[in-house]
Parts: sequence; C-alpha cells; structure tokens
Amino acid sequence: MSDPLLSVRELQTSFFTREGEIKAVDRVSFDLAAGETLGIVGESGSGKSVTSLSILRLIPTPPGQIKGGQVIFDGQDLLRLSDRQMRSIRGKRVAMIFQDPMSSLNPFLRISRQLSEISELHLGLGRRAARNRAIEMLELVGIPDAAGRVDDYPHQFSGGMRQRVMIAMALSCNPQLLIADEPTTALDVTIQAQILELIKDLKARLGTAVILITHDLGVVAGMADRVAVMYAGRLVESAPTAPLFAAPAHPYTQGLLRSMPDPNQDRDELFQIPGLPPDLSRLPAGCAFSPRCAHAFERCCEPPGLVTVAAAHRSACWLNLRSETRV
Repeated sequence: MSDPLLSVRELQTSFFTREGEIKAVDRVSFDLAAGETLGIVGESGSGKSVTSLSILRLIPTPPGQIKGGQVIFDGQDLLRLSDRQMRSIRGKRVAMIFQDPMSSLNPFLRISRQLSEISELHLGLGRRAARNRAIEMLELVGIPDAAGRVDDYPHQFSGGMRQRVMIAMALSCNPQLLIADEPTTALDVTIQAQILELIKDLKARLGTAVILITHDLGVVAGMADRVAVMYAGRLVESAPTAPLFAAPAHPYTQGLLRSMPDPNQDRDELFQIPGLPPDLSRLPAGCAFSPRCAHAFERCCEPPGLVTVAAAHRSACWLNLRSETRV
C-alpha cells in the first residue's frame, strides 16, 4: 500500500484563556490517500474546524498553540516548516474553502484581483495571464458570463455565487488537497446540491483529495469515502462510509444517525441526544460523552482508546470491548 498523501498523527491544539487551557484538538490521528474524500463530522465545538486550521497552521497565536503531533503532507511535516516554506504550500498544494464567503472575500477588492493574486504568487503568471486564469476558473465553477463578471465586487454576487468564487480561488493552482469547511453553510438546498456536485465533479477531473468538514450526515453519505467522527476535540470513531452508516459502533455516532430525518418512519418529533457538549475547559474524567450516554457504566470514568471493531473501523468506546453489551 502506497504512503498516504496526508498523515495526521497525535495532533494537539489548545487555546489558553482566563478559564484555563481549552484542548480544542486532543491527539487526533487520521490518514488521507490521494484522490480520497474524508468526511469529518460532529456537533459545533467538536474540533472539526480547528483541526483543519491546524493542518494549514492558521491558528491565531496567541491565544492558540499547536502543542504537538505531526502533519505529514507528501512526506513533509508541515509543523516543522518555516513560515516561508509554509506559504509556498498553503494555497498552492493545499487549499481551503472557508465557512463564510461573506467574510472570506475582501469587500474592497474586485474578484479579478483576488483570483489573479493567487496565480501571480504561486504560478508565476503575469497580470494578463493571471486575469485569463481567473476567468477560466470562474467558468469552471459555473459562473455565468465569467468574463463580464470578473471585475465585479463580492457584494454584487449572491451567496451561492460567492461560494463558487471561493471554490475557484481554492482550485486556481490545482491543489493536491482541498479542505472544505462547511462549504454549504447558509445556502439554500438547491444551491447546496449544486456546490456539492461541483466539488465532486472537480475532484473527479483533477484527482484532488478532499477533507469535507460538516455537521450534515446526509452530505457525508453522498460525498465521502471515509468518515471521522469528532467529539470534544477527540476522534471517537472512524470507518468507511457504508459500514459506519450500517453499523455505527460508538453511542455518539448512533445518536447522530438517529437524529437524521427518516421519511420511512412515522415520528412526531426527531430524536435528539440528551444534554449539551461539554465545556472543553472542564472535561469530565474518562469518556467525554459519558454524561450524555445511555450506555455509560463504571469503566467510562477511564479514558477509552480507539479499538478496531471491524475492518478499517475503529471506535473509542468501552462497549466495544464488551460483546455482551455492544450495540
């Protein structure tokens, strides 16, 4: 088996506040092969976005700090590179679609300038060639009349079109890895479907590996090859998509799946996981999910490690070691 394109090992990122240390990412590990799509899911505050920002070393310091671990991309540990070396990778070989296109695009610069700047910096194109590249990328992501719209400002585009511009920026240098952080946030259902189909089509054409960060399990089911479930900054389950949906091993994953609307079931209201995610500055001892878990027992006061429950399927739950109580 060839080496993975991206290998994250024991990644730790904390924020230091007046309340103490917030362990936003706590010893997270996963691999991503070239051309593969990994879905990272979990409730808000589970550490999904901080994990992606840590990979690109975009954590604001202070108060944030990447405390340890490795991020091996194409044989290089990104955490050990100089700032100059990192800038040569960020945007060119690893690109990111940020959550909110409203705040990620500069409202004072024309779209043409924001797109051409990337090509000039990373591809060494001249101003005219970079402008032509900007038009080409807008056409690629389905912007109508790209040549006529390229000099517009961000406020002249709809939310869906701004998201397409963000995707065009991320793909301008044909990156090997694309990180999409909630790429359909605040978009209507029709535009969501178009954006996701666009990412899927571009992945097939360019062979780009994708990390898709979302709280929408329906999106993951249709997009991802593998799924990583995060809770309270930790990885609690990882598996290929079909086995995870068919037989989730961790109670948290089971709760997330039960929360999805099912048109085949006649229910007056949706299931919801009881309680709230924990305060990361005051995590409970042992399993962070145990205060909300209907299956918690005495051993849950000890922190569980990831164990293999099936082929390529791992879960961090003591129930997986008790076959008589496994759910």
